Amino acid sequence: MEVFHAAQNSGMSVKQVLLSLKRSGLGSMPGTAAEILVDRVREQICPDKLTTHEWIEVVKTAHNSGIPTTATIMYGHVETLRERIEHLLTIREIQKRTGGFTEFVPLPFMRYNNRLGDGRIVSREMVSHGNEDLKFHALARVFLYPHIKNIQVSWVKLGKKLAQSALNCGANDLGGTLMEENISRSAGASNGEYMAPEEFESLIREINRIPQQRTTLYEPVN
Repeated sequence: MEVFHAAQNSGMSVKQVLLSLKRSGLGSMPGTAAEILVDRVREQICPDKLTTHEWIEVVKTAHNSGIPTTATIMYGHVETLRERIEHLLTIREIQKRTGGFTEFVPLPFMRYNNRLGDGRIVSREMVSHGNEDLKFHALARVFLYPHIKNIQVSWVKLGKKLAQSALNCGANDLGGTLMEENISRSAGASNGEYMAPEEFESLIREINRIPQQRTTLYEPVN
């Protein structure tokens, strides 16, 4: 979204903006503002953001310019199951063409303190719950493998214990510590904004996994 906005405001192409940022030190980008990559949904939940086509073009241009990104989905609001699958198909096809996604991050919709979640718009049968969250992480692993090998679970949105369970259901990354996180908290999340590295390690070892610190591009840090 920020790259698209910069291009519009500066009279530059998306590629020119990305190459300028890269020359200034940009090494990677978050794949945010993806929400659900179906225009029917976007017209309801984020009409002022990019269209599906615009998001795809920014991300593909970034990848082709040597700038890797994450891929995200925000699910559990007005989308149908078919539209979730359409989103996964779009992400998979981009990755098959560019190889530029470092990970896929499912983000359950936080339905408190916002108009979308007050019952007037949200599709109740698609509201995320614990079991559905775990199923979706598992589905993402099966659906995107081997093109995307890293599935990240958001411990801020799911909570520590459910995030720990997701590591047994397809996820292999707990994400990182945060400072001054306010998007999830303002929408009703109650799981904090900071977790010490020692607690990350403890949660991972409790399920007999071996913790591994990584870089943004998933290179091991020893």
